[in-house]
Amino acid sequence: MSAVIARSPFEPLVWGNGKKLFEIFLEPTCPFSARTFFKLDDFLSEERSENIALRIWLHSQPWHVFSGILCRVILGASMQKNGKSAAKAVMGAIFANKEEFELHEHRTGPLLFETPMQLIEKIEKITDLSLADDFQSLEIDAEIKRHTKYSRQNGIHSSPTFMIDGLVNSNISSGDPIEKWLREIN
Repeated sequence: MSAVIARSPFEPLVWGNGKKLFEIFLEPTCPFSARTFFKLDDFLSEERSENIALRIWLHSQPWHVFSGILCRVILGASMQKNGKSAAKAVMGAIFANKEEFELHEHRTGPLLFETPMQLIEKIEKITDLSLADDFQSLEIDAEIKRHTKYSRQNGIHSSPTFMIDGLVNSNISSGDPIEKWLREIN
């Protein structure tokens, strides 16, 4: 009798297959996380993706009021076929349209009157992905907890935070050019 191996339904948010592990903790509506996110395609040029594995962890922060909901939408997208591409599209849509998903000064504005489902519908419209059913998956609870536990175990308090081979590197910031990231990694 062969052993049954449990498989996570989530496609890990990992790009590249190198030996160096570069982990980034992002919050979906944080402007500094957005600045980081929009550098990732350039960072992962073909040559770099052979040397570096880039992993994104979602780091929900309570002052971003819809953070938990948006993290859940992103993780739901990662359950789909081509999950990491879908998750990346959702992250890109949120980062590019921050005002649609973040309260003004974290406390006011018309978003106060929107429901989670209305937020999901906005993302579906922008990305042309179906996300509502995945959002309701019970399996997402464990995945969110896994992301949160990993953040806490590594002392992550804010976003973005960068880790190289399991160690937080405070010399890297979202405002740095990619070349500085590479110097720190190597």
